Amino acid sequence: MTIILKKCTLEDSRNLQEIGCETFNETFRDQNSPENMKAYLEKAFNLKQVEKELSNDSSQFFIVYLENEVAGYLKVNTGDAQSEEMGDESLEIERIYIKRNFQKHGLGKYLLNKAIEIALEQNKHKIWLGVWEQNESAIAFYKRMGFVQTATHSFYMGDERQIDLIMIKTLI
Repeated sequence: MTIILKKCTLEDSRNLQEIGCETFNETFRDQNSPENMKAYLEKAFNLKQVEKELSNDSSQFFIVYLENEVAGYLKVNTGDAQSEEMGDESLEIERIYIKRNFQKHGLGKYLLNKAIEIALEQNKHKIWLGVWEQNESAIAFYKRMGFVQTATHSFYMGDERQIDLIMIKTLI
């Protein structure tokens, strides 16, 4: 099994947009109304928004390939790019998105380990993420990887308020 990881540049914006829309839709469409899904996808993954995020020096994106096919991506944030104020000693994993047909191949763990590597290189003391309280498989995965729930925050899917669990893993 050949896994390749590529750091993204602005030239990857359309690819990231497509992966983001596809994976988010696959994962959450059955639990949300079509109107709220459409509103969220248009807001979060419009090309201008993706390019803005890619241009932020405090964010990094990586596309993962499995057997030379695009399988998903990782987005990490530090500093003011974090979606919650967690301080300079933290790195946020904002997205680990794996296309459905590439799940259960160890790519989530691979991308999580890449995030940990980045955090350690930058002398971060902890990594954290937000995960929807109803995404039981993701919550179980993060717990297996050593994350602990510490708080919650609101996440808006269109006009619907949802709750994300804030999960933290201490590194140092």
